[in-house]
Amino acid sequence: MFKALFALPFAALALIAAAPKQAPVAPPEPSLVAPADVVANPANKLSLELSNGGTVVIQMRPDLAPNHVQRVQTLVRQGFYNGLTFHRVVPGFMAQGGDPKGTGEGGSSLPDLKAEFTSVPFMRGTVAAARTQEPDTANSQFFIMFAPNPGIDGQYTIWGRVISGMDAVDAIAVGEPPANPTKIIRATLGDMAAAPAK
Repeated sequence: MFKALFALPFAALALIAAAPKQAPVAPPEPSLVAPADVVANPANKLSLELSNGGTVVIQMRPDLAPNHVQRVQTLVRQGFYNGLTFHRVVPGFMAQGGDPKGTGEGGSSLPDLKAEFTSVPFMRGTVAAARTQEPDTANSQFFIMFAPNPGIDGQYTIWGRVISGMDAVDAIAVGEPPANPTKIIRATLGDMAAAPAK
């Protein structure tokens, strides 16, 4: 009798153990296309009015890099980027800006950010956080790609992509640093009034 009471539970356990295991479901691969809710939020649209006469509009991607997008939004609302230059511009590669020192060594008063790397590839118009050789050192600086570059895929935090004004990006003065660097006259978000230019 005692044996019979425990026979069923052990048999049931054996069946459960023999059942085929389901493979874990991998998270979906991030897309080049921003989700509809991200696009619908005006705070995720960054406009850079440049001294070369053009305006660059960037669709920011909090779905890829929420902390980096939040940092950019915070700095834009503070007027941080107004008047800063593109201090490193390499033809066929990228234009880098967002440094108050204009040397590539500066950042904001806020702490550095942890990397938010994804598998999204670096394409023409990709906007990503600049950093040192250490992954978790991005702060205020960013770069915009002139062309695809698979050699850096997965190594920098992508937080946006240019959706309008790549002609203005192409016209950014070249050099490391440029003799007459292109400035960000004014940076604004889609949900804020234009801040005064510096």
